[in-house]
Amino acid sequence: MKRNLYLGVLLFQGIAISLTSCLSQKQIAYFQKAPNQSDTIAVAKAYIPKIQTGDILAINIGSLNPAASSFFNPFSTMSIGTEGNTQSQGGGASQAGSASPSLTQSAAPGYLVDANGDIELPLLGSIKVAGLTTSETKDLVKNKLKLYLKEPTVSVRFLNYRISVMGEVGRPSVYVIPNEMITLPEALSMAGDITIFGKRDNVLIIRDENGKKDFGRVNLNTRELYSSPYYYLHTNDVIYVEPSRGRIAQTDKTYQIMPIILSALSFVVIIFSYSHLKF
Repeated sequence: MKRNLYLGVLLFQGIAISLTSCLSQKQIAYFQKAPNQSDTIAVAKAYIPKIQTGDILAINIGSLNPAASSFFNPFSTMSIGTEGNTQSQGGGASQAGSASPSLTQSAAPGYLVDANGDIELPLLGSIKVAGLTTSETKDLVKNKLKLYLKEPTVSVRFLNYRISVMGEVGRPSVYVIPNEMITLPEALSMAGDITIFGKRDNVLIIRDENGKKDFGRVNLNTRELYSSPYYYLHTNDVIYVEPSRGRIAQTDKTYQIMPIILSALSFVVIIFSYSHLKF
C-alpha cells in the first residue's frame, strides 16, 4: 500500500514539474559550435543600402566659399517645434525619432525622395537618386555643383534608416540606425536581448524585397547565422521573436493553477492513504 502511495505522489509531482519545467541550456545558449565545425567562419557580404522612394536624405554641401555653400543648405536655418520635432522654414521633410531617446538619432530635416525617385535641390533642380547608394548620390551631386562652387564637398546620409524589433525582447521598439549598418545580434542587443521566454531557434525576419514581403527564419543557437543573408539587416526590416511554451504557460491561467491543483490532489491522496491504513 505504501508503495502505491509513493508512486501516486511521484506521478503527480512529475506531471507538475513537466508543466513548469525550465528550458535546457541548448535552447538558450547562442552561437553553439556544431560537431567538427571550425572556429573560423566566413561572414555574409555586408549590405550596402540603396535609396528608395520615401527615403529621407540629409545632404550637406560645403566649399571654399561658405557664403556660396549656404545657398545649397536651406535646412541650416531651422526652428525647433514642440514635442522635439524639427521643422524647417524652407520646407522639406521632418523626422522625430521613434526609438528610446538614448538610441535615437537627433531629429533633422531632409530631402524626401518622391514617387518618381527624385529629390529637389536648390538651383540644381530635380535629381533622380532612387536606386543609387549614398556614395553614388554624393558623386552625382558633387559633379553638378562644380558649375557653381569651387572644390565642393558633399555628404549624403539616410535619416530614416530604421529597423523594428518585436516580440520577446527586453525593449521592443523602432530603432533608427545612424551608421546605416547593423547586424541581427547588434539589433537584438539594442532591444535588450531576447527574454528567457523567447524562441532563439526560430527568429523571424520580415524584409521588403522588390515590392514583396520576404519571411526568413534564423536559428541563433547555431553559428550558421553568420553566413545567413539575414545577418546584416536591411532598412525597414522587422525582427519578431516568438514566445515559447513557457511564456504561454505563464500567462494561461490553466497552466498557472494546474500545479496547485496537482499538489492539492497529492495531499489528498496522502491523507486518504494514511486514513485507510489507520482504519
